[in-house]
Amino acid sequence: MRKIERDANMTDTKITARGVNVYYGDTHAIKDVNIEITDKTVTAFIGPSGCGKSTFLRCLNRMNDTIDICRVTGEIRIDDQDINHKSVDPVQLRAQVGMVFQKPNPFPKSIYDNIAYGPRIHGLAKSKVELDEIVEKSLRRGAIWDEVKDRLDEPGTGLSGGQQQRLCIARAIATEPEVLLMDEPCSALDPIATAQVEELIDELHRDYSVVIVTHSMQQAARVSQKTAFFHLGNLVEFNDTSEIFTNPTDTRTESYITGRIG
Repeated sequence: MRKIERDANMTDTKITARGVNVYYGDTHAIKDVNIEITDKTVTAFIGPSGCGKSTFLRCLNRMNDTIDICRVTGEIRIDDQDINHKSVDPVQLRAQVGMVFQKPNPFPKSIYDNIAYGPRIHGLAKSKVELDEIVEKSLRRGAIWDEVKDRLDEPGTGLSGGQQQRLCIARAIATEPEVLLMDEPCSALDPIATAQVEELIDELHRDYSVVIVTHSMQQAARVSQKTAFFHLGNLVEFNDTSEIFTNPTDTRTESYITGRIG
């Protein structure tokens, strides 16, 4: 996927969705979602279980393409390019739009090879020296270099849960993405590991657009600048995080924030 060169007249909008619908067979899972996601910002998707927030997140790097009965309509643009256009290679798209999943999923390879895998298949390193530099840089950005620098040949699966998740974040950013998607990245972690990942998210949004699905309203309030509230497949409200939590405009948002629905 080609990168768009920005000029002074372009806005700082990174992702634009217009009229997005998602169907699983006859089930209408996402209903006419419209949203603009700002560059270098953490945007949180919140809402009750089954509300569609993860389904919509997977639209942003075409992960739903892997589900046979799933059909997506509408338009999603990243840097003004339609990501569903037939000219866009989903593999290249997922290099530009990295993803971190709910459960840490390191490859059954060494720590080094977990990071090197993406840069290798996308041809980002011309030599072993360049690959070494990418691996170190990515592990540093993933806030795990100091913990693993002397054990790069050991399996990534041997790390603790929190370390594995930071390894997966480092792996996702090794291909130099512009957008980083996170689907409940802390739900399987203990409070200390969760705090480490949240601190990392705060650092990463200086370089990336980060979109995070979270079941924790407290986490959304801590890490995000923008929050979108989903309910029954609808995007109910999207605003600055502080406004969503202190001054929601929709009664459904207020009911969720105060615990009356969810």
